[in-house]
Amino acid sequence: MQQAPEYLWIGCSDSRVPANQIVNLPPGEVFVHRNIANVVVHSDLNCLSVIQFAVEVLKVKHIIVCGHYGCGGVKAAMENQEHGLIDNWLHHIKDVSRFNAEKLKGLDPDKEFDLLCELNVIEQAKNVCNTTVVKKAWKEGAELSIHGWIYNIENGILKDLDLCVTSDKQLKKNYENA
Repeated sequence: MQQAPEYLWIGCSDSRVPANQIVNLPPGEVFVHRNIANVVVHSDLNCLSVIQFAVEVLKVKHIIVCGHYGCGGVKAAMENQEHGLIDNWLHHIKDVSRFNAEKLKGLDPDKEFDLLCELNVIEQAKNVCNTTVVKKAWKEGAELSIHGWIYNIENGILKDLDLCVTSDKQLKKNYENA
């Protein structure tokens, strides 16, 4: 039988964050894309192709961007040192930090790290909403929701970041509220 998942999971490559186990769904129920720090960039043809296949072929109803606390990619982006080739990828997370400098200002390092992990999820979910594929699906009346979640590796708790967008019109308001 062909797969017919209702969910696309865009998550971190971290081996401690397995999508199917976290949401307790069997194989075939979740279409998965993973990369370092669950980044969604408009120039990443791999991620965009996954989104297009999920939306247009599989007809998923939910796209979940799920990050996690303790993310090595986010931590590396916070460090003031060179990491080599990965710095090009981490620049996207540095942008999230720059966009949210006021929210991050003055926090102790652990709280800043946790908040940046959350803000990164919210920003990447916004990026999903702004893809041509998702905008086209909404324009054509597709039932499609974009969600932002974060996983706590230490206690196994999955937290909804109160970001659920079901149309272009909701994006700005829901993004600002999250």
